[in-house]
Amino acid sequence: MTGGLSKREKKGVYLEKFAGLLEEYRKIILVCVDHVASKHFQEIRANLRGKAVIVMGKNTMMRKVIKASAKKNPDLEELLPHVKDNVGFVFTNGDLGEIRRAILENKKPAAAKVGVIAPSDVIIPPGPTGMEPTMTSFLQALNIQSKINKGQVEIVQEVHLIEKGRKVGNSEAVLLQKLNINPFFYGLKVTTVYDNGTLFSEAILDLTDADLIQKFQEGVQRIASIGLAVGYPTVASVPHSIINGFKNVCAISLATDIDIKETQKMKEYLKDPSAFAAAAPAQAPAQAAAAAAPAAAEPEEEEDDDMGFGLFD
Repeated sequence: MTGGLSKREKKGVYLEKFAGLLEEYRKIILVCVDHVASKHFQEIRANLRGKAVIVMGKNTMMRKVIKASAKKNPDLEELLPHVKDNVGFVFTNGDLGEIRRAILENKKPAAAKVGVIAPSDVIIPPGPTGMEPTMTSFLQALNIQSKINKGQVEIVQEVHLIEKGRKVGNSEAVLLQKLNINPFFYGLKVTTVYDNGTLFSEAILDLTDADLIQKFQEGVQRIASIGLAVGYPTVASVPHSIINGFKNVCAISLATDIDIKETQKMKEYLKDPSAFAAAAPAQAPAQAAAAAAPAAAEPEEEEDDDMGFGLFD
């Protein structure tokens, strides 16, 4: 508890705590905490308790501690360019993917405030709005088609009200408030991941084992292609070089009197193609006879008896 401490003493406790975390933990998730209320932040902290530690603070103080800690661990200097804006540190020694999922799951709906950059598109579905008929002029000002139905305003068709990345205007915010729609979801936003001295994008955590295998195979194919193109043997290109060399040996054997086991049958075929062609026609009559036998065994259908009546009797 730091309730009875002075401002200077509280600062010293914070610096010591932050330095201790940088030394204790080898994995850090940097998060942006824009639009996250204090109560929501406390709920996120509670959900991560036992798995990770969240630390916020002034950027100048955090940079100071990181620079001091970098004397023992130079890899920490990679964090300095990312200590900006409203950033927080999530320390963990657990699975980064699991911690990231837990962070992203803790989101809450929020109203669209004027001037806020929309994190996603806002689309209003057609249907009744619950607004009084006097609001039709307000909707017309926003180029929204509407009609009066059963004493309330009804939106005729789907409306793309706000595009992602654009600022929320006053009219859009008022309309969403009247419709009782909270279109945005806010929580901690993962920006960068630090793992044992390596800094990378949080999108890397989305890769599965199958994705890694595919990318590895693509890399091996590129190495093999480069090795074959420049004539430089590599582990990836040697199998292809051997196969290509074997093809050349077969071509030389077929064009000369040099005999090898692999081209023996091909040479026999080239010398006497009829020997191979004679076997094919011999099978054809046998197959035709076998196919005709079941047909011959089937009895002919008897004509239906007309019982003494003609077609038009």
